[in-house]
Amino acid sequence: MRAVTPKRRKPTRMHMHIPRMPTPMPTPTPIPRMITNMVITIITTSIATTITTTITPMLMTTSEPVPAGAQSGMTADEAAALYRLMTWLSPSFPVGAFSYSSGIEWAVEAGDITDAASLRGWLAAMLTEGAGFCDAVFLARVHRAASARDDAGLREIAELAAAFVPSRERQLETTTQGRAFIDIARSAWACEGLDNMVAACGGAIVYPIAVGLVSAAHAIPVAPAMHAFLHALVSNWISAGARLVPLGQTDSQRILASLEVDVVSTAKRALESSLDDLGGATFRADLASLRHETQYTRLFRS
Repeated sequence: MRAVTPKRRKPTRMHMHIPRMPTPMPTPTPIPRMITNMVITIITTSIATTITTTITPMLMTTSEPVPAGAQSGMTADEAAALYRLMTWLSPSFPVGAFSYSSGIEWAVEAGDITDAASLRGWLAAMLTEGAGFCDAVFLARVHRAASARDDAGLREIAELAAAFVPSRERQLETTTQGRAFIDIARSAWACEGLDNMVAACGGAIVYPIAVGLVSAAHAIPVAPAMHAFLHALVSNWISAGARLVPLGQTDSQRILASLEVDVVSTAKRALESSLDDLGGATFRADLASLRHETQYTRLFRS
């Protein structure tokens, strides 16, 4: 017998499956930009499914207190110390540093400094083996004496620092800046105990002594005060050399960058030195400050 395959009935209109058009998705409500402690749930319904999407906002505020210094990485005292050092040793602080070249003007006229390389070499010697190192030692020692309230030590260090200056013009330069530094810092930032420290010195106060006294009076650690002082010193020397050679701004910044290692090493050595370690080997720089007094054409006061 042959199997008889039943005939398939043609679907009538009543049996045909007519697909339904999907329901349009609702337009989601814009999410606010700043959302506090909430979770948004959006429900999208189609023909056969319901999709639930949970969104956790990334921008959220918190009511928990932020620990002091957590955002800046510094305590309030450290932030205040940095702010004051950046102000006091900025080129805009009115101590008149731009008026002095520390003998660099004579060195340019004599041909010792002719370009960026020779200026860099001259300044590196002044910093590591001359006035820069000696001033750094005086700053460190007077800071420690002032912090210890050692009036006898303050007088001794201040007198030695004033006597260590090699020429009349350099004496004028450093004492004028020292007096201006103390007067302006004292006027803008009242500080208990600074007047007694100044009185204990008993005479003219040179620039590194002034920076050490004011830093100690404000309880600013000696190491950052030292680095800020040396940076300001080198920056002023470069500024004078750039105007005299002359040099462009890019060359000036390259010299400053190349002296970074010398500043760091000089600060470290000065912090570890005593007054017995004072001394210099930059005789040509000392002669330049002496010769500048009789230089015919001058832009600077030293």
